[in-house]
Amino acid sequence: MKQLLLSVLLLFLFLHAGAQSLGNLQGTVRNEKKEVLPGALVMMKGLNKSAVTNTNGQFFFEEIPTGNYSLEVSFIGFTTLQIEVSVSSESSSPLELTLISNAIQLEGLVVTSQRRSQLIKNVPIAVTSYGNEFLTRTNTFEFDALSEFVPGLQVQLQSVNNPGFVIRGITSDDGDSRVEPRVSVFQDGVSISKSRGSVVELFDMERVEVLKGPQGTLFGRGAQIGAIHLIQNKAKNRFSSQVRLGAGDFGQRLATGHVNVPLSDQFFLRVAGIYNGREGYVENISGGRLNGKETRAGRVALKYLPGKNTAIDLIFNYQKDSPPGTAFKSGTYAPLGGDLRPNTFADLERGRQLGVERSVWGATFLLNQTLGPTWDLSSITAYRAFDSFETFDSDGTAAPALFLGEEAIGKQFSQELRFNFADESRFRGFTGLSFFYENGFQRLPYQGDERSLYALFTPFIREGISGAPLPDPVKEQLLAAIPFEPLVINGQANLVNNIPNVPAIFGPLAGAPLKSNHREVSTNFGQNYAYEVFADGTYDLNSKLSVTAGLRGTYEQITGALDTPEAEERGTLGFILTGGSANNIFTPTNGRLETREEFLSAVGRLALDYKMNSSTTFFGNMARGRRPNVVQVLATETNVLNAETVWSYEVGVKTLSSDDRLSFDLNAYYYDYSNFQTSIAVADQDGLRIDTRDEGASTALGFETAFRYAALQNLSFFANYGFIDASFDEVDAEGNAQNLAGNTFRLTPKHSFSAGLDFGLRFMEKSLIYFRPTYSYKSRVFFEETNLAGIEQGAYGLLNLRLGLNFNQKYDLMLFANNAWDESYSIDAGNTGGAFGIPTFIAGPPRMIGAQFTVNFK
Repeated sequence: MKQLLLSVLLLFLFLHAGAQSLGNLQGTVRNEKKEVLPGALVMMKGLNKSAVTNTNGQFFFEEIPTGNYSLEVSFIGFTTLQIEVSVSSESSSPLELTLISNAIQLEGLVVTSQRRSQLIKNVPIAVTSYGNEFLTRTNTFEFDALSEFVPGLQVQLQSVNNPGFVIRGITSDDGDSRVEPRVSVFQDGVSISKSRGSVVELFDMERVEVLKGPQGTLFGRGAQIGAIHLIQNKAKNRFSSQVRLGAGDFGQRLATGHVNVPLSDQFFLRVAGIYNGREGYVENISGGRLNGKETRAGRVALKYLPGKNTAIDLIFNYQKDSPPGTAFKSGTYAPLGGDLRPNTFADLERGRQLGVERSVWGATFLLNQTLGPTWDLSSITAYRAFDSFETFDSDGTAAPALFLGEEAIGKQFSQELRFNFADESRFRGFTGLSFFYENGFQRLPYQGDERSLYALFTPFIREGISGAPLPDPVKEQLLAAIPFEPLVINGQANLVNNIPNVPAIFGPLAGAPLKSNHREVSTNFGQNYAYEVFADGTYDLNSKLSVTAGLRGTYEQITGALDTPEAEERGTLGFILTGGSANNIFTPTNGRLETREEFLSAVGRLALDYKMNSSTTFFGNMARGRRPNVVQVLATETNVLNAETVWSYEVGVKTLSSDDRLSFDLNAYYYDYSNFQTSIAVADQDGLRIDTRDEGASTALGFETAFRYAALQNLSFFANYGFIDASFDEVDAEGNAQNLAGNTFRLTPKHSFSAGLDFGLRFMEKSLIYFRPTYSYKSRVFFEETNLAGIEQGAYGLLNLRLGLNFNQKYDLMLFANNAWDESYSIDAGNTGGAFGIPTFIAGPPRMIGAQFTVNFK
């Protein structure tokens, strides 16, 4: 018995002594500006232990043997820090470590694409990232300018109210409130993807990340084929201020800047804003100019650090747009004294009444709480709203046939809670849940002159006669009595005062007078509730090979509705499109029609990452993407379209030199789509509408490569190339022939290329003269999935030039020329006019020159 007690006592003393020989080490890693550095690697030499700093820049080592150690801290773009530290069993103050930035380096190499800070080469998906410096040097404030530098990304801006985002052949541009996007746009972790509220100015940005391939696991519903993540600059614990002013031809005006002020040791404030405007580059002889810009935007960011383990960001964004109208210029009828080229003057009715009035605002609350050495909690709470009204001349002529408006209003609330895990072992990842709610509508008012609308309708009437089961002599007689009426004659509207007196076709309306003014309206409604649970993690099988897996489950309640009342004053031409109703354009619904559906779905991914050496990584991934079901309520029927799904397969290699000066990526991918959805303007027996259709099966394959090199402190290059072959399959999953078999996806160039140079030459002691040319090329694109001849844009290239002087990194004077070769090209064609056989075209910007002056206050 005594021996047993003695053994227990000795064991207790041994364990107690062992516990006393262990200690903890923790600290925070910052840069020279005292900003925390999430994602820095901290290694304890001799113990083979490492840690990665969390969102608050903190690292932790627990229960390590006491003694002296060499600590190595590294982070992309910074000189590696090595210091000696002592670990004791007694509590000690956290370390405060500062890293010094390298003089020669690339930027945008650290990303949060997988919801944690990582080197871009360690992310097993295709990602392109550009930081504030690149965006500033290339004068990039708008999405379409950004797309010139990202392989696989195309951005089409008809207007701020009507954008098109295209990633690897998949277009997301539908403004219908019932249709969800395919490409997600996120702002600090918050979805801003609804088409009419997704265009924001890229000012005072930290960086922009473009993720390609299905990203539902990481970013949720709507990220079927990719995501664009905008990370804005947050308030920091230092004073800084910048002002930039610019002017140029076409009345260009630019004023942007920010000020960042520490209010105390715990509260920081950052205020930023931009005004960006210019006159339209297409003259409208009915009044005003078209394709202009008028944007005002502001942001207030607050940061609060209540303790060393907590960081809170509160961000308010507001943007107001009021540009002139879009130049939907007819490709069939030239203006008086003009021609059909999209980039020459137009004659669109209503003149200065054409334009956009749009406001977008939102508030975001970000919380990062360190729960312990291995766990932290991230919370994103956001509310957002947009309100827009656009008027446009859909026929593209002086004729008063198709004057349409669009009012779009949307509100959304979202909440995400995410628990992040990372320790010294082989596993790191996150799990969480989210809630998303949105409610909105799209109202389409129409106003037109029936005398002009009849001329537009005559091809439909004559086509109906030609296809009728009548003897040929009767058809010839009727066609002679109802001649084709051009919409415009010599640049002037052709107004037909009466319906032809042909009772055999028009019945009691034969010879009836046509009204000079007719109005009607149609409104669609969309409401969504989405609840999601998700988990994603990476496990290191060994020092070289890692596997990543993720899964997201979604429950959705989707409501779609349509309300099209009969016109207050009965129209005369309703027999052509709307079944003889009081409306000429929109088929009445006889009250609000509404359908509500519920859906359960899951998406996931599996990826492998192999580190060949410290500089080169190979990756491969497989993922399933999904576009939510569409509840499409029409006046005559309700369709619930199956969810569009895609299986994605991708392999690639990423290289980043040890000195962070050279980056090279190469990847190849294959996509297999089911229930591929297309949207097209249609005018038939169900009226005028944007019809979303299930076009069956399709595939896409391609490859991309990107290269960046900082050769010297003031000399760097970049180049990228993308190839894609995306088309509809010959048959669907059941072996049936498809309507669009063999057709190419819209807005998808088979080849795209861009390159640029940033060269600086020192003069005097701290001054620099620089030259920054960039060039981008796109091969032919079709603007509709129908691939109609003429509704396309041939291959073209754009050259942009920047030449400037920088004095002591405080003053900067830059001269610029966008589209320096004055290339003529179109950014869209077809549109609503195409549904009536008279497609319209929108010209891209011509050469624009100007100057900008920047002052930095530090």
